[in-house]
Amino acid sequence: MRPDTSAENVDHNAEAARLERTAGLYPEDAEHLLLQAAAHLELAGDRPAATALYDRLLSSTDPLEHPHLIRALKASNLWEYGHEAEARAIIDGVRAASPRDPAPWVIVAESLESHDELEAAQETFTQGATLLLTDVPEPPYSTHPLLYGRHRVRRMLGVPHDHWDTLADTLHSSPVSLDELHDPKRVWSLGSDNPAELAAEISRLRAELGTFREALSRPFPVAVLHWPSAELTELLAAYPALTSEYPTHDQHLATIEASLQELATSGTPNLGIVTGTVPSYEAFAASEASSPSDTTLLPQYATTLAARGRAVAWPPQRGAACWCGSGRVYGECHGS
Repeated sequence: MRPDTSAENVDHNAEAARLERTAGLYPEDAEHLLLQAAAHLELAGDRPAATALYDRLLSSTDPLEHPHLIRALKASNLWEYGHEAEARAIIDGVRAASPRDPAPWVIVAESLESHDELEAAQETFTQGATLLLTDVPEPPYSTHPLLYGRHRVRRMLGVPHDHWDTLADTLHSSPVSLDELHDPKRVWSLGSDNPAELAAEISRLRAELGTFREALSRPFPVAVLHWPSAELTELLAAYPALTSEYPTHDQHLATIEASLQELATSGTPNLGIVTGTVPSYEAFAASEASSPSDTTLLPQYATTLAARGRAVAWPPQRGAACWCGSGRVYGECHGS
């Protein structure tokens, strides 16, 4: 569903069914598509069916890209229809697993927050921030919701600001400050008879909505195409004309890192890497009625993979494995 499509104009059950059918046609994208389908089922109010999709993914024999995210979503969904004990157990498991992706932290913390577990929500937000942001010079864009959520919960608890709250204020670009947006007294102003107070609250709500829309409508990552060694060997054996683009695999990897470093230095946000496979590239070329030997297809293929949710954020989080697949920590590999 597009961010500018209102929920009431969408048949969520039909959209979920369409996404499930598409997942059957494109098994390499099944995880991303089934997560979208589960979201539509939650919006349709069919939470048991959404849980069934989460269980289907978690029981799959295929490796998952985001297992902790799926568990976090399942926990949040379960709690919403009365399975509190199971949801709490899953949330405890997600926290114990210490995922390097901020999204699971945000989801489980917000689930706790929505059920008035503010102290536990603050602890969860703080645990995620400590893991992902300690000694990080510049918080990645994906971690901003972690800081904003932590700021919101601490504001509701009435605790003094700390250095991460100050950082959240600095990162927040809306003309209305986070302190105003997260003020617990705002709810009182919604019942006010004073036109000036109501107008001020409307202004704050518009600013908050603008922030959400910006997050929803941000462009796909500027994605650079990565070929694993075996895939590149197969690609060049089938299409020798691409040798000019990829002289050696080591040079290919070095070019990726250099390109991303250059983009980051120029201020380009939201960078990512997509991994290609020969069969999917050939299928893409066929869909474009073109030859895989055409080098102009390569950036288009990368963009298409990113649009299908295949991009992995660059640079990797501190302590995470390098994007190249060497198994070494990024800081000791291409990030050295």
